[in-house]
Order: sequence, then C-alpha cells, then structure tokens
Amino acid sequence: MIDLTSVLAFNAAYADAIDSDHLEEWPDFFTPDAHYRVTHIENEQQGLPAGVIWADSRDMLIDRVAALREANVYERQRYRHLLGVPVLGESQPGGLSARTPFMVARIMATGETVLFASGVYRDRFVRAQGRLLLAERVAVCDSTVTDTLMALPL
Repeated sequence: MIDLTSVLAFNAAYADAIDSDHLEEWPDFFTPDAHYRVTHIENEQQGLPAGVIWADSRDMLIDRVAALREANVYERQRYRHLLGVPVLGESQPGGLSARTPFMVARIMATGETVLFASGVYRDRFVRAQGRLLLAERVAVCDSTVTDTLMALPL
C-alpha cells in the first residue's frame, strides 16, 4: 500500500539527492520506463506535451546526469527544494497518483539566491522491487518563462 507517509518520505529523499548534489542517485527514483517532464502551466492546460526537459526512460535520466557531469558547461549552482504536502489521488492496482506543490531556490556560486521555480509535481507512483518509485513525474511550473539555465532537474 502507498500512503501519505511513504510519499512524504520519498519526496524528501528525492529532493535531498538533488539538493546534496548526489545527482547520480536521482535516476534511481524512477522505474526503467518512467516518464519525466518539466513544462509550464499553459502547456498543460492546452494539452501540449512539449517540455523544457523530456525523458521517457531511466536511461535518458542517467544520460542527462552524465552530460551534466562531463559535457555541459554551466555556471556552478545548486538547488534547495521546499515541498508541500502531497494531495493523494485515487489508488490504482500497484500505483497511486499524487500532486505535490514545490518551490525551488537556485543558489549560485556567488551566493546569490533566487526563487528559480514554483509549481506542482504531477506524479504516478508504483511499488516495484519492494520500493516506491516514480512511473511518471511531470513538474508543471507556474511561470511560462523558463530560465535558459535549467541545468539541474527539478
């Protein structure tokens, strides 16, 4: 059974992996065939699948982390996630949907801190191999303006 406590613990561990720069752990929060997308509210309201980030497998997430570590050039930065309490949707066989509000601060190497993104995670959780995993996470950002420097995952 997937309950509120397990979703809260999952989200805390997920955010901690990103905020602590343990990006190599981030893909492990997803099923092998997971879908991950970062988009904005207008795209979602219009049913447009386009996103700032789009991946349809854990392997694509692993590749993204490898690119961040080895190929991409971007100004050093880190995130700090502030997560709200998830609203759980209907339980389905082997899974559960949830919506969790988020705010992400971006901290630059200079110390400058800005509110980088706010929005809601639209999730589909499943139990696999005795663990709670994301089959889908769509980060729907409130702003329709996306900083071109979205290096790290939300």
